[in-house]
Amino acid sequence: MEHRIQYLDDQQTHVLPTRDDDLAWIAQTLGYSNCCPFLSELDAHRELVAQEFDKLLGGKTDCKGCGKAAGSNGSAPQQLDELLDQLSEQWPAKFRARLALWRQHPRLLALREDSRARLVRLVQRTALWLSEGTVTEEAAVRIIDWIEPLLRRESYLALLLERPAVHERLLRLLGAAKWPARYLFQHPGVIDELASNELLHERFDSATFTQELQQRLAALKRTGEDDEETCLNLLRRAHHAEVFRTLARDVEGVLTVEQVADDLSALAEVVLAVTSDWCWQRLKNKHRTETDRPQFAIIAYGKLGGKELGYGSDLDIVFVYEDEHEQAPEVYAAFVRKLINWLTIKTGEGDLFEIDTALRPNGNSGLLVTSFEAYARYQQQRGSNTAWTWEHQAMTRARFVLGDESLRQRFDQVREAVITAPRDAKALRNEIVAMREKVRNAHPVKRPHAALPPEGALPPRGGPSAFEGDKFDVKHSAGGMVDAEFAVQFLVLSQSAQHPELVHNVGNIALLQRAETAGLLPPGVGQRAASAYRELRRVQHRASQRRADTGHTAGAAGRVRRDSAALDGHLQVKRLI
Repeated sequence: MEHRIQYLDDQQTHVLPTRDDDLAWIAQTLGYSNCCPFLSELDAHRELVAQEFDKLLGGKTDCKGCGKAAGSNGSAPQQLDELLDQLSEQWPAKFRARLALWRQHPRLLALREDSRARLVRLVQRTALWLSEGTVTEEAAVRIIDWIEPLLRRESYLALLLERPAVHERLLRLLGAAKWPARYLFQHPGVIDELASNELLHERFDSATFTQELQQRLAALKRTGEDDEETCLNLLRRAHHAEVFRTLARDVEGVLTVEQVADDLSALAEVVLAVTSDWCWQRLKNKHRTETDRPQFAIIAYGKLGGKELGYGSDLDIVFVYEDEHEQAPEVYAAFVRKLINWLTIKTGEGDLFEIDTALRPNGNSGLLVTSFEAYARYQQQRGSNTAWTWEHQAMTRARFVLGDESLRQRFDQVREAVITAPRDAKALRNEIVAMREKVRNAHPVKRPHAALPPEGALPPRGGPSAFEGDKFDVKHSAGGMVDAEFAVQFLVLSQSAQHPELVHNVGNIALLQRAETAGLLPPGVGQRAASAYRELRRVQHRASQRRADTGHTAGAAGRVRRDSAALDGHLQVKRLI
C-alpha cells in the first residue's frame, strides 16, 4: 500500500490519499472490489501494529510527547475540562459519568491539539442532539465507547466532524440495538460505508455476494490459506457485513419491514448454498466425483419458508436427497452433520444461524436426512408412517430453497397435493384449535392482560394507553401473530382445492387479501387483518433489533407495552379468528 501511495504523485509519503478515485485505484490494484473491504482490512492491520506499540511503550503518559500534548503535568486538556464543566446536572448521569472517564485517559492525553479540538466539538454536537431528544442516551454512551479505541485514528474524527449526516447516521445505528454497536466496535472501518449514500440506495444482491465469496476463497486457495477455520470466519464476516448493511438501510427508513425480511431471507438462502458447496468439496468420503453435484435439497419452513426472516431468526429446514447409490444414506448423513456444524459453530467471528430440524419426517426421532421418496410418502399419507395435521400446517409455509430444478418441481407437486387434499373442515378446525392450545400452553404470556375494551374506546394512535402497565406478546398473546398464522393455515388447507390462488406460498399478508377477494372472509376483514399482521410484524421486528447480538434466542417474540397500534392489531386478528 505504501508503494502505491508513493506511486500516485511520485512523492515520498505515507499519508493515505483522501480522493475517492485514488482510494479506489489503490483498492483495485490490491485485489479488492471497492474501497470498503480494503479500508476495513487496513484498519485491522493498523490496530494490530498500534497494540504492539502500546505493549512496548507500556501505555505511559509521562513521556515528553504525551506530557506536551496533554498539558503541563499530564492533566486533562483544557477543552475537555471546560466541556465537562459545561455539562448540566440535568443531563443523563450515565452519559456524564462515561465522559468523565476521559479526564485521565492516556490516548486522549496523547492527542494533538487539533485532534482534541475535533473530539470536543464532536462530543458537543452529540450532547446537543441528546438534549434535543434527537438521539438516545444509549447511543450517546455507545459512541463514546466506539470512539475511545480509535482516538489515534484522526481521520475518523475528521470524517464525523466534517460530515454531520454520517455522525447522526452512526448515532442512530448505535442506538438501534446492542449487536450493531458490537459490530461497529469490531469493524470500525465500516464507517466508510456509512459515509457513502450508495449504501442506502442499494439492496442485497445474491449474485454479487456469491461471486465475491468465491473470489475470496479462490485467493485463499492460491496462497494455501483455505483451511477450515479461515473459511468459517470468511463466511461469518461476509454474512455479518450484509446483515449490518441491511440494518443500516432499515434504521434509515429506506426499507419496509417486508423488504428487510426479503433481503435477510435471500441472504440466508445464499449462505446455505455457498456453505453447502464448500462443505461438499471438503467431504472426505464421497461416492460421487469432485465435478458431480450432490443430489441433495433443502426445504425451508417457518420464517425462511414464508420469507419473513428477521434479525437472529432460526432456520427451520429439512434435508432430502435423491440418489440410488448404496452409500448415499451414509454419505448424505455425514454431509448434513458437517453442514449443520459449519452453520452453527461459534468462532472468533461468531456464528451464522441456529438450525431447527424438528419438522423432518418423524420429528427429532427421525433421520437427519431422508430420501425424497420417503419424504413424499410421509407427507402424502401413504403407508403406515404419515404426517400429522400440524405438519401439514407447516407445509403451507414450506419452500424449496436449494437443489436441482427437477427436484424443485417434484417438491412443488408434493406440496400442492398435500395442501389441496380433501379434508373435513370441521375436523380440521378442531385439530388446529387443539394444536393452538398446545402452543399457547407451551408459551404462556407471563403477565396476562386486562379485558379488551370495545373498539370505540381505543385511545388515539400513538397517544397514551390506558393499559400502559400491561404487556402484550405480539407472537403468543390472544390475537397475536400465531393466531393469525393458524387462521391462514386453516383457510389454505380447507379451501385451496376450490381456490387455487391460495396454493402459492406468497406470505400471510397476501393470502389474507386473496382470501377476502375469493369471498372466504367478510368484506374488509382480510385487508384489516393483513394490516394488523403487518403491524404486529413491525413491532416484533423492532424487538428483534434490540436483542443483545446477532446470536439467536429461541422463539422469543418481543413483549411490548400495549399501545393503540398493538391493540388495534389485536382486535383485527381476534375478529379474523
